[in-house]
Amino acid sequence: MDAILADIFPTSHIGYPVIFARFVGAILLGGIIGFEREAKNRPAGLKTHIMVALAAAVFAIISIESINSPALASENFRSDPLRVIEAVTAGVAFLAAGTIVLSRGEVHGITTGASLWLAGAIGLCLGFGHWIIGFAAVVAGIGILSVVGLMEGRLGVKGGMHIDEGEASSVHPKDG
Repeated sequence: MDAILADIFPTSHIGYPVIFARFVGAILLGGIIGFEREAKNRPAGLKTHIMVALAAAVFAIISIESINSPALASENFRSDPLRVIEAVTAGVAFLAAGTIVLSRGEVHGITTGASLWLAGAIGLCLGFGHWIIGFAAVVAGIGILSVVGLMEGRLGVKGGMHIDEGEASSVHPKDG
């Protein structure tokens, strides 16, 4: 029984209270970006941004814990935390691409895709313990979404990018 409990609660390099604090931080900061997207009725909102930020934090934390795991402590093992960042970036980019749609000659969802990418970066910040960078990214992201959104509203700029018919067929050819 002791072996099972030791396996469930292994020694942590970071410490479980800090891990849980990082999770909560990722949830809250991802939620701030997600709330803004949700308020604007965008395809990826509060839950999606929270999940992206939390998942990125989990990947960062598990990479730190893996690097410091006695099971991987050998001269033959070389750790590379940048691979975690690359993997999270690629995975979030895949999700973000799913929010981008072409409808009636206009591209929509690029900003939401970018905000998902930012949520992933914020989750990585918190997962690796860089709280100040994560907070600064949220402030900058919300500032950009709000200020530029207000400017677009005042200038009468409509969301979405227009694509001419010829360009639309090359971007998304019609079937048959």
